[in-house]
Amino acid sequence: MLPQFRSRELILRIAEVIKREARGLDDVKIMNFCGTHEWTITHFGLRSLLPENVELVAGPGCPVCITPGFYVEIAVKFAMEGFRIFTYGDMYRLPSWTSKGLPNSLEEAKSTGADVRIVYSIQDALNQANERSIFLAPGFETTAPATADSVGKGILFIVAHRLTPPVMRYVLDEHPGSPIRGVIAPGHVSTITGAKAWRFVVDEYGIPTVISGFEPLDVMLSILEILRQIKSDKPRLYNEYRRVVTWNGNERAQLAIRRTFEVVDSPWRGIGTIPRSGLRLREEFSSSDALRVYGIEEPSSTSRDLPPGCKCAEVTLGMARPTDCPLFMRRCTPSRPYGPCMVSSEGTCNVWARHGSGGLAQKLTKELGI
Repeated sequence: MLPQFRSRELILRIAEVIKREARGLDDVKIMNFCGTHEWTITHFGLRSLLPENVELVAGPGCPVCITPGFYVEIAVKFAMEGFRIFTYGDMYRLPSWTSKGLPNSLEEAKSTGADVRIVYSIQDALNQANERSIFLAPGFETTAPATADSVGKGILFIVAHRLTPPVMRYVLDEHPGSPIRGVIAPGHVSTITGAKAWRFVVDEYGIPTVISGFEPLDVMLSILEILRQIKSDKPRLYNEYRRVVTWNGNERAQLAIRRTFEVVDSPWRGIGTIPRSGLRLREEFSSSDALRVYGIEEPSSTSRDLPPGCKCAEVTLGMARPTDCPLFMRRCTPSRPYGPCMVSSEGTCNVWARHGSGGLAQKLTKELGI
């Protein structure tokens, strides 16, 4: 981390410029797509530095939150039948809420003696695999290349990869009454897809879009750029994260994805099916697909696979705040997650529960010395 990206002087100066640029504007709702952006905004209390007419709302940038419970249910069934199941840490705790008579998560399955293992990478899983091993593979474009590279190496996959531009389009189409006026696009994803993946937001919707880094100064500069574009009525795609993201992205990773997967209509947890928003192994790699090998059909929709009362779908789409959910910090807490948005460190509910929601100037005082 470069020190200037957490410089109190720079952050306060940018906050003052933001306030000047926001004068005279109607209410401005900006969606910060990525869960890590939400962490930065909330952890450092950046909302407390913004004028009242500028609102930041979290988007669907948490891959664990949107993974249908069906995949967890199937992984649990395999685990209870003696398969060795691998996955990443947050997926281990994700409740399915779809299985009956089975453990509700891989964590619960492991507590009964099932062979469930948390790994940091697919290579870790390959190193520990036996002849009955399955990897539950979630994630966006950032993790899909690693899955692609591991296909055919002696392990089966439950593929739960999803694509981010289609869900961004879905979100914008679902907000006609309370429109999104600016988008902070995901930096991690954009290292793979390239900045070009977000051009449609400007071209088709006329919405200022900034690909942002993840430090406080990155986010504040991105907000300022969006406000200036709104004020000048000249929306464009701006790459604030040029130190990492290029226009074309990682073309080798993109090629690996295209060679290994086909794009399909896919369900998103609590939302339903979004056209051409998921990946499935191509037919020539079907022998590595656990669902096809064992004749398991994927659901056509998962709009009802949230627990009763959970507002995770609304939070994911930027239509509600975590505090709008009656379960938040009551029945649903980070230590006992009831809904999927409370499980992952990138989940909006988890972020708000751990770091607060809004007026957290004391966070900046502690972290940045303001």
